[in-house]
Amino acid sequence: MAVLQIHSDGLTARISTKGGIVLGLWWEQGGESIPLLRSAPNDDADALTSGCYPLVPFGNRVSGNRFSFAGRDYTFTPNTSWDPHYLHGEGWQADWSVIGQSERHLDLGFSFAGQGTPYAYEARQRFTIADGKITFDLSVRNDGDQPLPFGLGWHPYFPMTPKTTLKAPAKRFWTEVEGWLPGVATTIPTDVDFLTPRGLPNRWVNNGFQDWSGKAAVTWPERNTRLYLTADPLFKHAFVFVSDNAFDPAFKRDYFCFEPMSHLANGHNLADLGDLKVLDKDKVLAGSVAFRPEALN
Repeated sequence: MAVLQIHSDGLTARISTKGGIVLGLWWEQGGESIPLLRSAPNDDADALTSGCYPLVPFGNRVSGNRFSFAGRDYTFTPNTSWDPHYLHGEGWQADWSVIGQSERHLDLGFSFAGQGTPYAYEARQRFTIADGKITFDLSVRNDGDQPLPFGLGWHPYFPMTPKTTLKAPAKRFWTEVEGWLPGVATTIPTDVDFLTPRGLPNRWVNNGFQDWSGKAAVTWPERNTRLYLTADPLFKHAFVFVSDNAFDPAFKRDYFCFEPMSHLANGHNLADLGDLKVLDKDKVLAGSVAFRPEALN
């Protein structure tokens, strides 16, 4: 495991090869170091206590840990001790290798062809600071012999203060059913309609948002800071997560998640694959998300 740092334009990111995770992202403003992502407790932190982790070769869950594609049946084996589903692929649990690094960029990669999943692939991440923003690039190449549906995403944890707001326009909302799985698409409930800036509700939220605009803004009035998130058109969907004390007794309403995704959760079992992209052998899926902070005044 290695922990590496990139820095430029007042932005500093600390990144671990353990899980390919972002341990922290800070912006120097007015003599303060403002956290733009949740800061991990230490350099040995895992993905679930990090600031952000990658979702590859797809994000979220597949109902029943099984799907059928092109006349074949496929299954998954759970990859955590606490969730009965195979969750978020391997990227967040993998040991990534450093491919290249400079003061303002870092390239990581890993290959997977293991058990518990039908996928064999190579993944790459690039983190680049330039022009007052940091860009996360993620790609996956199908190394398997059969075409399969692939997806990409990130799982950022944003600091949440009492006055934090989120703006992230979307068109549809997916309900949640047992097993933390998506239910049906419906209209967006008022308290999670982020068409305009809105605070995060004081309740459990674990839902997909369909046809997200690709633009979001997180505002921390107490810190005089707004963070703009802009995603490639590939990332048409998003997931919002707000924990509670029933799920996590230690939760202090100090973070929330807004997860850009190229596809809907459980897309493997949707008629149109939920915008998962079918990759033939050696074909690549790639996309990027940029984070740009600014002062409110």
